[in-house]
Amino acid sequence: MAKSESVPNEMRATYDAIVTLTDKVCREHLNNEYAALCRQLAAALARKRPSPLARGKLDGWACGIAYTIGMVNFLFDKSQKPYLRADELCKAFGVSPSTGSAKSQVIRKMFDMMQMDPRWTLPSKMDRNPLVWMLSVNGILMDIRYAPRGAQEEAFRKGLIPYIPGAPRDSDEG
Repeated sequence: MAKSESVPNEMRATYDAIVTLTDKVCREHLNNEYAALCRQLAAALARKRPSPLARGKLDGWACGIAYTIGMVNFLFDKSQKPYLRADELCKAFGVSPSTGSAKSQVIRKMFDMMQMDPRWTLPSKMDRNPLVWMLSVNGILMDIRYAPRGAQEEAFRKGLIPYIPGAPRDSDEG
């Protein structure tokens, strides 16, 4: 389930410029988890053929990337930490809210992303995201956290879940 930050050589400068912007905003307003997922999403966009990052302003794409990761993880919900309004996020990138929202919509459509998308959930929110743990077992939808350990190990081995619930794992960035 690991996401790559590798990018084609012809997109390296564009990727580096975008990541410089997302890293700065994440450092100042969000956290390391957001920065890591923004880098991974920027890399995924850079690997697209043709890459949408080759067209348009880099600050707009950087904002769209952070906006998308924020939307998936409820950044714009006051009850969440970190919390940041959408317009404040866009202002941090120096773009209008309509630009940030529009770029995010393009990205979400391209990768078929939604709120609580297990592929783009912050590591610190994995435990509380039910979509991460719902699997079809013999045609029945179930929460794998309540399955026998052997079933959890098999789901992990197949890459269906990010880790075995309750098992020790690497510490999360935050």
